[in-house]
Amino acid sequence: MRQRYILKSSNKEKTTDCSATPLYDDVNKNIERLLNELGNSSDVSVRMVESPYQNTLKAAVIHLDGLADESIINENIMTPLIQWLKESNQVVTAKEIEAQIPQMLTVSQLTIKENWHEFMSAVLTGDTVILLNGSSRIFIGNTKKLQSRAVTEPTSQTVVRGPKDSFTENLRTNTSLIRARIQDSNLRLDSMKIGSVTQTDIGIMYIQGNADERIVEEVKERLKEIKVDGVLESNYIEEFIRDDRTTIFPLLLNTERPDAVVGNLLEGRIAIIVQGTPFVLIAPAIFSQFFQSPEDYYQNYYIASFLRILRFGSFFLSMYASAIYLALITHHQGLIPNTLMVSLMAQRERVPFPAIVEMVVMELAFEMLREAGIRMPRAIGPAVSIVGALILGQAAVEAGFVSAAVVIIVAISAISNFTLPSTSIVNAARGFRFILILISAFIGLYGILLMTLCIWLHISSLRSFGIPYFSPFAPFDFKKQKDTLVRFSLPSLLKKHQNK
Repeated sequence: MRQRYILKSSNKEKTTDCSATPLYDDVNKNIERLLNELGNSSDVSVRMVESPYQNTLKAAVIHLDGLADESIINENIMTPLIQWLKESNQVVTAKEIEAQIPQMLTVSQLTIKENWHEFMSAVLTGDTVILLNGSSRIFIGNTKKLQSRAVTEPTSQTVVRGPKDSFTENLRTNTSLIRARIQDSNLRLDSMKIGSVTQTDIGIMYIQGNADERIVEEVKERLKEIKVDGVLESNYIEEFIRDDRTTIFPLLLNTERPDAVVGNLLEGRIAIIVQGTPFVLIAPAIFSQFFQSPEDYYQNYYIASFLRILRFGSFFLSMYASAIYLALITHHQGLIPNTLMVSLMAQRERVPFPAIVEMVVMELAFEMLREAGIRMPRAIGPAVSIVGALILGQAAVEAGFVSAAVVIIVAISAISNFTLPSTSIVNAARGFRFILILISAFIGLYGILLMTLCIWLHISSLRSFGIPYFSPFAPFDFKKQKDTLVRFSLPSLLKKHQNK
């Protein structure tokens, strides 16, 4: 899909630029051109208003049904305009009525433009355009009515204690949730549009003085370089602007929690908000961030530190449990205690497949159950996952297709995944799990050690907007260890940030 968008957008860049094309001073010609460009779409609303005293004095009020608020148009644009034309019984020119429009209309925001591109952009984004006969200028009233769901609890990164609101698909709603928490004049919001067809609004938020200006400029430059037809979700942006497009590790953090975004802004990071998605991107991001939950800061720091260590351990368990079991049972039986080895061999007596086939089949079966649980309707999805796992696991063991030990190992790996707060790092662990399984089946523990070295060398080489991805572990910085593997008390953390 991404390749298709790039190819189409490169073709569009060759078309004639209409950004500087002037408007006609004839209302009818402008309307005719608009309807031609929109293919006479049925949702285009054009309402003509004429003066009863002067035939040449007329105006057109144009908007798209469904995108513009009809009540605002009727009360703040149509009613004042009709009233003024009725009361003005003198002959007036277009220039004179232009001067009256800003005082006449009572919309919250009124701008004046003079080219065709801005005329089209205003209509397509839900604003209302007022055209005057005899004038090549347009008046754009802010009448957008974007349909958006209400602010609800987040579906991911849920917490027991802490805020219960989450972002929505509306960019302005999302920025308001952030501004409600940061009432500071240094909070900046820069906007741009990406996508030659969708013209998706992008917001870049940061706190001036906290964020590194060089990183802010780098983020803006990378966003400006994106040339696509459309942006449907923040992952489109993420894949284009991250430092290494080939790595499986996430180099930008994504979250739907306003409190998580605010916390990162206070630490000097940058938020990238995309219209149409509740997931906000955070840049730059480091490896340890993906093991931190917002609830870590809402409970005792001893408990938070324990849970962080548990998450790190779960990450490694998720990646290595299946591979280590396979290596031991296939190549290094001498490392297994005799009693346990006898039990494992007894379980495998009825299994007709090699250990590698047994393990891969069970891992793939779990992945299919997981995917089915996500895609099924919400009412029955969890039931399908739980019941399917129980029934399939028990039936597979009783039928002799797999051993009970393999079912236990796969279940442990799956549960370990669920302890991680970020789905991005979960996906990385899932990918490397299969690689480690295949290597351990052929080389054993030596292959696991070799692959581990390659993984950590790769992680150490990654950068997120120039920041070492594995910092503060590599390069090691003792002063920055207060909020990584463990969390120190909030007074010491806040003091650390104030002394920056």
